[in-house]
Amino acid sequence: MNEVVRKAEIARRHSLTLAGVTTTEKNEALLLIAAKLEKNSDIILDANRKDVTAAQNKSVSKALIDRLTLTEDRITGMVDSIRLLKELEDPSGKTLSESRRPNGLLIKKTAVPIGVIGMIYEARPNVTIDAATLALKTGNAILLRGSSSTIHSNKAILSLIHDALSKTSLPPEAVQLIENPDRELLKSLYNAKGLVDVLIPRGGKELINTVVENSRVPVLETGAGNCHVYIDAEADPEMAISIVVNSKTQRPSVCNACETIIIHEDWAQKHLGNLIEALQEKHVVIRGDEQAAAIQPGIQAASQTDWEEEFLDLIVAVRIVPSLDNAIKHIELFGTKHSEAIVSESSVNVDKFFTLVDASVVYHNASTRFTDGFEFGFGAEIGISTQKLHARGPMGLEALTTVKYQVYGTGQIK
Repeated sequence: MNEVVRKAEIARRHSLTLAGVTTTEKNEALLLIAAKLEKNSDIILDANRKDVTAAQNKSVSKALIDRLTLTEDRITGMVDSIRLLKELEDPSGKTLSESRRPNGLLIKKTAVPIGVIGMIYEARPNVTIDAATLALKTGNAILLRGSSSTIHSNKAILSLIHDALSKTSLPPEAVQLIENPDRELLKSLYNAKGLVDVLIPRGGKELINTVVENSRVPVLETGAGNCHVYIDAEADPEMAISIVVNSKTQRPSVCNACETIIIHEDWAQKHLGNLIEALQEKHVVIRGDEQAAAIQPGIQAASQTDWEEEFLDLIVAVRIVPSLDNAIKHIELFGTKHSEAIVSESSVNVDKFFTLVDASVVYHNASTRFTDGFEFGFGAEIGISTQKLHARGPMGLEALTTVKYQVYGTGQIK
């Protein structure tokens, strides 16, 4: 029996215990986990430095280094998200609807834990904390498989979570980490139907596609973020520049960062120079179409692949369009259904954008960087779903539940 199957069986066994734990018990456990992580942040940071050093020695990209790096501030943010999670309503056991049938049967639709969640993710050790605490709050066991690049960080975090849970009524073994980096073991996870109820991949396009294409376990698909900001003809120039700069540069290595700016030609004629200057002050490399280069000399020529690229770096593509319709067509062709924004003073254009743009989150006059479970008030997130079934957008507590129909009778037969 390999590590995946063994730990999946342990998680399955303890998921039955978790299903009966009260909300009060789960909340107490979350507070203990938060306190344990906060008190022992030095242990996490020491382990994380090993991962960062190993990555630097392999000359990996700056974007990857940023995603795997933890700091005191980032740990504080994760601890705060756990404490916010504790304050949120527990969806498990909640009656979603009920009806009385003509024959007297009472039918209740109730939210219940999914059971065992498998999580496959890359580079970001904060996902270990987010996924574990979201699962525990909803009464799910979880089987975590992070990347080898964060193994020291993940093991340190898991050890602290287990220490905290050992002082509660929740079984520590309900949170499992696959430590063996052998990718062949993933085949066992893909085929763990009956032990694992759902797989959630969180990472780059290649990882997500591999899981979707190979898994026999149902997949709750997250998506890559080729996000766009469209600047409408009469957009406020100061606001538009501020939103674009924030969307692109505030943290370029994450999936909700802007990768392409689409600009109405009328706005571009007046304000493109100021926008480019603001981006270049932040050391952004700009790749534009012919019209953008004609308006603002010095812009690099964009290739066809630039329109579909998730740069995850200080690089952005710029396209000039004659109308909102053209902007929507571009997004439909190259977008990943993640997060799309319009900067506009026209309510008609905003309504059209919101109606026709197919994405999990659409924004008016706001940065795409808000697509985040914490920012949405979810406490944390298990990922950003870009699919349309079961869950879409930032996935918080409700996304980790399914439904059970409870039928109450008084002896009815058919």
